[in-house]
Amino acid sequence: MVNNRDESRYKKWESDHEERGTSELIPAATVVIMRDSESDIELLMLRKSSKVAFGGMWVFPGGKIDETDKVVDFDGSLNELATATNAAVRETLEEAAISVSQENLILFSHWVPPAITPKRFSTYFFATKLMDGDEVTIDDSEIIEHKWFRPCEAINSRDAGEIELAPPTWVTLNILLPFVTVKDALNDLDARDPMFYETHIARSVKGPVAMWFGDAGYEKTDPNIPGKRHRLTMAADGYHFEQSNS
Repeated sequence: MVNNRDESRYKKWESDHEERGTSELIPAATVVIMRDSESDIELLMLRKSSKVAFGGMWVFPGGKIDETDKVVDFDGSLNELATATNAAVRETLEEAAISVSQENLILFSHWVPPAITPKRFSTYFFATKLMDGDEVTIDDSEIIEHKWFRPCEAINSRDAGEIELAPPTWVTLNILLPFVTVKDALNDLDARDPMFYETHIARSVKGPVAMWFGDAGYEKTDPNIPGKRHRLTMAADGYHFEQSNS
């Protein structure tokens, strides 16, 4: 059994939120870069420095949207998807020295953190394949380590207390568990409508519970309400995902 760092983090967020209030959303983008291996697909993951947001956690390449990323339509309105796509390409190059093509990026989810989170990154999640010849290079500053993880390997490492994962990262890994080839994974993601996850989080006897639309306790942020489930319980003995069939 591992220590439940999520419980400690949640308690601090809850306490600080009473004084700080709800922070504004920060637009961001991230890219799940995949490659085939002998036995399974592998995903590029980066370990963040303790001095930056998500410090110490393993994440996919990405970051906040800059002014230079913004795309404005003819009517003067911000084109959010094109802007996020620009940010995804730029951040992947900056963090991992990997060039990705906008045309090959598949948007498959969009995540909004709970109100109590100190920094609330509203993040577009894209997926793509590693191109032949590309090699990962990190700066050893904001990014201190990189590794190609099989989805099951990353989840098992988190449950063993060897790495830390944020809920959006864990759920993404869980979505990709069934796939053996990158082609199958990307085809599946491309065929889906992108999922929107606005997280509501609450405490339970087992640990913090992140709930999303479709969960019986979602609207009232109450994990004890019986009914359908769409949640991740961050217990001391591991993460437990539940999603009821429609």
